[in-house]
Amino acid sequence: MANTLTSAGARLWSPARQRSFRLLWMGQSLSLLGDGFSYIAFSWITLGLTGSTLSLGYVLAFQAVPRAVLTLVGGSLSDTWSSRRLMAFSSWARAVLMVTVGFLGLAGSLTVWMLCAAAALFGAVDAFFQPARASILPTVVEKETLAPANALLGVGAKVSAVLGPAVGGLVVAVTDAPVAFLVDGVCFALCGLCVAGVRTLPAAPGDGGPPAGAAAPAASLAARIREGLRYAWEDPRIRTVLVVDTAVTFCHSGPFTVGFATLAKIDLAGGSTTLGLLNGALAGGAMLGALAGGMVGGRPRVGLLIAALAGWLALGMGVLGTVGSTAAALGTVLMMGFGIGFQGVFGVSWIQRNIDGSVLSRVISVDMVLGYAVAPLSLVVCGALARSGTGPMFALTAVVLTLTALGVLASRTVREMR
Repeated sequence: MANTLTSAGARLWSPARQRSFRLLWMGQSLSLLGDGFSYIAFSWITLGLTGSTLSLGYVLAFQAVPRAVLTLVGGSLSDTWSSRRLMAFSSWARAVLMVTVGFLGLAGSLTVWMLCAAAALFGAVDAFFQPARASILPTVVEKETLAPANALLGVGAKVSAVLGPAVGGLVVAVTDAPVAFLVDGVCFALCGLCVAGVRTLPAAPGDGGPPAGAAAPAASLAARIREGLRYAWEDPRIRTVLVVDTAVTFCHSGPFTVGFATLAKIDLAGGSTTLGLLNGALAGGAMLGALAGGMVGGRPRVGLLIAALAGWLALGMGVLGTVGSTAAALGTVLMMGFGIGFQGVFGVSWIQRNIDGSVLSRVISVDMVLGYAVAPLSLVVCGALARSGTGPMFALTAVVLTLTALGVLASRTVREMR
């Protein structure tokens, strides 16, 4: 037993022995930490300037829309240029932008429309970072260590997602909102330095060439985007992964935001502390699941794991719709998070291992755009259903997830994915 645990632990930490992976891990973590800072900084300084939640909505929308619209462009460029250089460029551009906004804020020169413009530029530049971040890993570590590498990156991402807003709020509380922009700029600058130091593996013979039927390297940007869409749609396995990812995003965006807030305040008669505990349980479960996934050797059937995750989440949603105590809700959310983290390690590793490197970023960008599109819809639908209580909302998502699991199991090709 001890030998098994030692072997699993060694497998999990094996990517960390590589300097380039450590730099990539640090760079990604700093970037996500900066994203959390930027959210707090933009929100707080907008409310301080205007006192208007409508203005805050404008600023956040100006950030979200360019990111969603340009992600496909970012994916196409990442497949054409060096992902490492694209990540470094995006990081340094965001650093300059945040520092500029910070100094303008300290000088008292900021206006709402300046914030809207800065938010739009931030979202646009960030759209070039995200697909590259998700597709660079296969060029940094060997295929055999993709699962533990994704597990460690996933844990770093979760920690940064929690710490970013928390530390950003602390900086604002003890100093001033513009200072948070300056700290944010430092995070992105350090991210750029880390990513610039990453060294990729030599390309294996046959790797990186254009997939069958792919657009020529000199093709237009639109042609390359169309090729990425066609590549994703024509492979039934990739198509299924995209559909399932979209369904799961729809079934957790609303329930894990609107649903958690309603559950904490009304069903459990708690407050912001209960809401914080629910979100903490979800993040903690996801980190534990990712670590457990990174310790598992071999290549399990990813199709069955996808179906199992959808069924597991459906069961959890059903429980949340009837739960009557905070302890039971926290336990349920913790286990749901564990399933998300565990399956996520193998799902993203399968994508990185099986999709041709010359089109990988474009396929990943398609997945991201589908998530960006369905998340607001989920929030609206769940917000409407939550007016009648959390029961109907959680029941609907449980049904959708159950149908998703059954659909995955119905395809032999997908069931046998490894």
